[in-house]
Amino acid sequence: MKILFYNHTGKISGAERVLLMILNEGAADVDPVVLCPADGRLPEVVQERGIRAVSINPLTARFTWRPDLLLRYLFSFGRAIKSVRSLVLAESPDLIHANSIRAGLVMSAATFGLNVPILWHVHDLVPRHPLSSAIRLAVCASRRNHIVAVSEAVARRFRGKLLKWFSRRAPIVTILNGIDLTQFHPNVESRTETRKALNFDDTRSIVGIVGQLTPRKGQLEAIEAFAKVADKIPNAELLIVGEALFNRDENYSALVVEAARASGFSERIHFLGPREDVPALMRALDLLLLNSHSEAFGLTVVEAMASETAVLCAAVDGVPEIVRHRHSGWLVTPRDATKLAEGLGQLLQDSQLRRNLAKQGRLDAIERFSSQRFLGEMNSLYRRLLPQGEMPQSVCQKPSLQKPQLTEN
Repeated sequence: MKILFYNHTGKISGAERVLLMILNEGAADVDPVVLCPADGRLPEVVQERGIRAVSINPLTARFTWRPDLLLRYLFSFGRAIKSVRSLVLAESPDLIHANSIRAGLVMSAATFGLNVPILWHVHDLVPRHPLSSAIRLAVCASRRNHIVAVSEAVARRFRGKLLKWFSRRAPIVTILNGIDLTQFHPNVESRTETRKALNFDDTRSIVGIVGQLTPRKGQLEAIEAFAKVADKIPNAELLIVGEALFNRDENYSALVVEAARASGFSERIHFLGPREDVPALMRALDLLLLNSHSEAFGLTVVEAMASETAVLCAAVDGVPEIVRHRHSGWLVTPRDATKLAEGLGQLLQDSQLRRNLAKQGRLDAIERFSSQRFLGEMNSLYRRLLPQGEMPQSVCQKPSLQKPQLTEN
């Protein structure tokens, strides 16, 4: 089965890490080809894994109210659709995996009149914006479109009111993300080595916030919360891992750096930038902090849990589908600075509580979030999208009268 994977950006973030896991550990009978722009490291990493990557025009588009920007984004969509269609015709895949909402929109338009199923892998929460209704209408425009959401929160938001009436026309299923448990696991020796490399000994209590520097990840408020408890917990250190990737996030990154400097505890707030050794860092932490304002899933949370590191998270969107409060982690009210600081202080001062949460978090990660479970569900879905009992046909043939149907979760 030949699958054409389309990613609208070449930069690597959470969605791209999931894509790379699919490519690394996918079924042996799948022949993958990846389409993505050369504006980041993704095509290089794909090719390092022995998988063919084809460069395409970058897609510049986001939600906005400005008419001039909308026109620019529509032009970008048109250019992407044109280049993608020629590549689809040349590759003749049996199935297309579009790794974002924007990728799904491009592929649906680019394959008009072709007999190829399209799987929209939705990693983001659809904004409450008039354009969101247009996206839902685009999904309904073809029975070839099928949606897989990374959490029930994402599925509910994507469905909205409109798609509730078209559950058979626009089927949505949920497949929770998984991680490679061979990478994320506890290791005392690795923990000691990593902490030593960071100039921390076992007397330090290290909190980490891992992810791209962007307002929705809440690094600014995390610094404020840390500053509130730092006096009472003099051995606490805060690590901020990640960088600004998209749009105007460089401005936000500068604000975060300035907030750390002005906090009075800048010597205990450390900016590590993007890192290739995230599994080792997860093991080195005493506590992972996720303070997102919105979070479709929370991949870093699962990675920390699997590493037997306690997690403190804002209970937003898909996060409560991962963390059981007081069992496998600690949840606080989103956008509540007082609750965040209280949770941070309580967990940093109670090592036994952290150990209990970490041990149960590890068990939950093994049981619910393994890459084997995730890939098994994804491969099963791939096969359900093909006509039952038939060999894959060329995408240039006329659409079959019998279409695969998925039941809605």
